[in-house]
Amino acid sequence: MRSDTQRNRRQLVRAAGKLFAKAKGPVSMTDIAREAEISPATAYRHFASVDDVLAAFRFGVGEKLRDFSVAQTTSGVELLERVSRHWVGLVIKHGGSMVHTRSGEGYLARLRSGAYYLTIQAEALERPLREACEELGLPPLGDEAMFLWNILFDPREIFDLLNTVGLDKDQVSTKLCAALRGAMAAWAAAEQTSAK
Repeated sequence: MRSDTQRNRRQLVRAAGKLFAKAKGPVSMTDIAREAEISPATAYRHFASVDDVLAAFRFGVGEKLRDFSVAQTTSGVELLERVSRHWVGLVIKHGGSMVHTRSGEGYLARLRSGAYYLTIQAEALERPLREACEELGLPPLGDEAMFLWNILFDPREIFDLLNTVGLDKDQVSTKLCAALRGAMAAWAAAEQTSAK
């Protein structure tokens, strides 16, 4: 890809992140192009829709999570907690834009169909979730563990705990990690009960 093409794409994604972080209403592709100082025609050559730009923004945040996860030398529950805490920090920094990502499909349907902005996040979580299940004596939960993680660590819910409940970053991380461990244990127990 040519350097000016890469630059334009980066500028559009950065502009979308900036606009959506403070958006009170709809943001158009023209708004994003103006913020990026690129023509709307050029913007549409890179992205077919505002949702596509937001997906690219979320992918970039997912890359940060994946890179952090891969670099960790811990394992099991400690690894899962470190990665989850890092995610809370990323949400605080970038999440104002991610709360605008919407879909008519559920998380697992999008993940299983290969939604690229979710598959990068799944790469970051696969080892931490698998090793945490092993350490906790739970059977492998696969992408259902990711489903549980997604429910609890959704950016909207993190902001709700921060802004409505008044928890700080560490309290949010600690409580969500504890809730995730409990949810995974309950999920595994329900699976074993239904298998009988």
